[in-house]
Amino acid sequence: MHHHAYLWTGPKARFDDEALRRPPHPDPPPAGSRPELVERYRQVAAEFRTSDLPPLETAYWLVKPRSLVRGTWDEAKEAAAWLGERPAEYAPRFAVEGDRDTARLARLVDAAAERLRSGADVSYGCYLERPSYLTLAVVTCSPNRAVPGLACPCA
Repeated sequence: MHHHAYLWTGPKARFDDEALRRPPHPDPPPAGSRPELVERYRQVAAEFRTSDLPPLETAYWLVKPRSLVRGTWDEAKEAAAWLGERPAEYAPRFAVEGDRDTARLARLVDAAAERLRSGADVSYGCYLERPSYLTLAVVTCSPNRAVPGLACPCA
């Protein structure tokens, strides 16, 4: 078992486009469906795997391009440490003062390490100024507990 890290920042409006953040349904719309439904399905099917948008289900980061992996670790503690270091980089841009609380961040890192040791994934997000959004994720791989059939992006 190992862990891959992911980071995304961008406009909140783009983050809110949930259709592009979920895998396409395995079956396309039936014949005779509204053209806009068929077009939206085609767009999602073409863009989900290649888009840098964070997936709604954390495990699906594993189907995204390998270039989006920000780090890989065998040890949960090291992966959680990466997760804990990122907020310091973005702290000046946090929209909410409470997101800068170092004691809170330390608790998040401890909880993340525990979850990762158990084979679970970890995902955090917070608002930045302008309105932008930051997401951080560490995904357990080989296999992923939530979706065991997903392949390792680094294999």
